[in-house]
Amino acid sequence: MTIAMKSRARGLVAARADAGSATAILNELRQTFETFKAEREKEIADLKKGLGDVVQSEKVDRINAEITKLQEQLDQVNSSIAALKVGGAGDDKPLAAERREHARAFNQFFRNGAENGLRDLEVKAALRTDSDPDGGFVVPDQMEAAIDRVLGTVSAMRAISRVMSISSGTYKKLVNQGGAVGGWVGERQARPATATPTLVELAFQAMELYANPAATQTLLDDSRVNIEQWLADEVSITFAEMEGASFIIGDGVGKPRGLLSYDTVADTSYAWGKLGYVVSGVAAAMTDSSHNGADALTDLVYSIKQGYRQNARFLMNRKTQAAIRKFKSKTEELYLWQPSIQAGQPATILGYPVTDDDNMPDATAGGNFPIAFGDFQRGYLIVDRMGVRVLRDPFTNKPYVHFYTTCPSSDNLRLIRHF
Repeated sequence: MTIAMKSRARGLVAARADAGSATAILNELRQTFETFKAEREKEIADLKKGLGDVVQSEKVDRINAEITKLQEQLDQVNSSIAALKVGGAGDDKPLAAERREHARAFNQFFRNGAENGLRDLEVKAALRTDSDPDGGFVVPDQMEAAIDRVLGTVSAMRAISRVMSISSGTYKKLVNQGGAVGGWVGERQARPATATPTLVELAFQAMELYANPAATQTLLDDSRVNIEQWLADEVSITFAEMEGASFIIGDGVGKPRGLLSYDTVADTSYAWGKLGYVVSGVAAAMTDSSHNGADALTDLVYSIKQGYRQNARFLMNRKTQAAIRKFKSKTEELYLWQPSIQAGQPATILGYPVTDDDNMPDATAGGNFPIAFGDFQRGYLIVDRMGVRVLRDPFTNKPYVHFYTTCPSSDNLRLIRHF
């Protein structure tokens, strides 16, 4: 059995274990949500009678907080399952001889600094993506897959957006702003010339994300330590935190341009390159008073075209999601937020999936844009430049060995509405 096959087998066991955990959490979440609804109904009934009880309100808030914790646990398990399905647990196919040889040499380099012709092996294994002066060595496939898996687990935007891998420093894409004009004609009527589509070129420049984890030589000498998983775990926290913030509020200078950094306009005045928004009608925390919160969410959903609603989802932080959990529809008096219906699926609002991202602002003041809604697969593109590189540094901070790890990536945004 090859290393890759062992890794895959462990990944499948983890997936089954996660699925079992998800089912248990999901059952507890459903029971807690039913309790929440019953206590919330009692709170509403008391308020209507003018008998508002602080103790009852605090009870509802405690149950709501417990639902938030359970949903967070479920989201983490669901993310792990999804990341394994992407292929981050390894490949079932045996590695080619060149890549297997490169992986062995890289392991020796990582542990004791012996290069052993590693530069030539990169070329043989077709792993070279840029020139020698850039420094460092390209990590083996299994190690890069492990890093991708961990990033896919903890990075909210990476999990819901379109991700593309390139081998050059720039990716260019043509986007059609308006299709060719046509018309209906009879059998013998003339076919006049029509306007041509307007194409806009989008250029994605690769930028560099880095982490610099350290290990003692004693740890590296331990043959039982899984080096690829150790590096993935170490760099993923740094990468995920930096990525997550940039994908929401990044200014595009030496980093990705974030979702909320684009110019916003009222949805009725939407134009290419801008983000349309729908106002909630309240310059303060969103509430269910007079159903203003439910109305705002409904207006938001139907502000975008049907083609973008089909695969659309909500993006918000957990505080906002907890507030919306109390909202009910105006006519049926049904709660807008609903828990997952099965393991591996997210919670929903108005029937659309909800993704949590703590980088989204709170819904507490006017002028904020706390909720995004749209088809992120069509609206936000993350471009990864292939070839995670590692530069080994045993000198700067003895007795620790640092591993300067770089991962080029870039992004662009279009066609998402939010408010």
